[in-house]
Amino acid sequence: MSHDLEQSGDKVAFALRGAPAWHGLANTIFDEDAHVTTAEMLDSAFLSGWDVRLEPSLLPEGYRTTKDSFMVVRTNPFDNGNDVLAVVGERYHTYQNEQLFAFGDNLLDGGGEWESAGSIKDGRTVFGSMTLPKEIVLDPQGCADTIKSYLLVTTSHDGSSAIQAMTTPVRVVCQNTLNQALSGAKQSYKVRHTATAQGRVDQARKALGISFHYLDAFEVEAQALFAQAISDKQFADIVEALYPKPDPTGAKVAITKYDNKLDIINDLYFTGQTNTTIKGTAWGAYNALTERIDYYRLGRKGTDTGILASASGFDPAVNAEKNRILSAVKEVAFA
Repeated sequence: MSHDLEQSGDKVAFALRGAPAWHGLANTIFDEDAHVTTAEMLDSAFLSGWDVRLEPSLLPEGYRTTKDSFMVVRTNPFDNGNDVLAVVGERYHTYQNEQLFAFGDNLLDGGGEWESAGSIKDGRTVFGSMTLPKEIVLDPQGCADTIKSYLLVTTSHDGSSAIQAMTTPVRVVCQNTLNQALSGAKQSYKVRHTATAQGRVDQARKALGISFHYLDAFEVEAQALFAQAISDKQFADIVEALYPKPDPTGAKVAITKYDNKLDIINDLYFTGQTNTTIKGTAWGAYNALTERIDYYRLGRKGTDTGILASASGFDPAVNAEKNRILSAVKEVAFA
């Protein structure tokens, strides 16, 4: 294991058990079969001992306000300096990384293994994922395409997001995150950073459907996509619906970017190793298109933060795009 990650600018602090789910970003990688305790995962991802706290915001002399405001401050694990993560109002309550991970532990009542943990946005967003004892296998006597399930817990220390837990399916062969918005199946549970944030574990278990209602619904959807054959022409129609061709008289750079995007998509679908056994199905189309998002595009502004957030499953914009892809695949495949 290595702890040589630099904390500079928008770098990622990240630890993982097993093969990297997000290419080359982990600074610590545990053996796939290792039992990693909560404390070990927190330490290895540089998430321990932050002491996230509120300190009064001091106004310059001559200024006044009718509402108190506070700085959210943490102790930086790399140099023990004090980082101001945000300025928040008087109703905001801090939530320690240790509490977030205890929340995940309690949700599964010790029934999961920590798979990954990390922080992005210079410590403003923190996350961890645990394996769930639910595995989906499509065509077990044939291609045996396997999907593992995870519980993702995440929060922010700047007021930008609530304390959240969600179930997340991941296709094993490519570690592609397959979040979907499924009708009637609740995938996530949120608790705001207020004084009532504690003591919600029982409610979260029920709302998340830890009895696997969401994953059961996901399996039905995945099986239907796998069973639906599509032609090469239908795949081209799906791509065209999602990404219309730019005006040929337009900027050359836009045409070049479009051609490169299509080359990646077609390579993933027709010749990609991760699609060999599912090409020619709606499931294969969906996976090729979402795999490009997870692995073959730059994160926002080209940063590691953007790449990690995209692939890990908690970037709302990426999840919305994957739902758009799913809708386009179904519209063409089941027409």
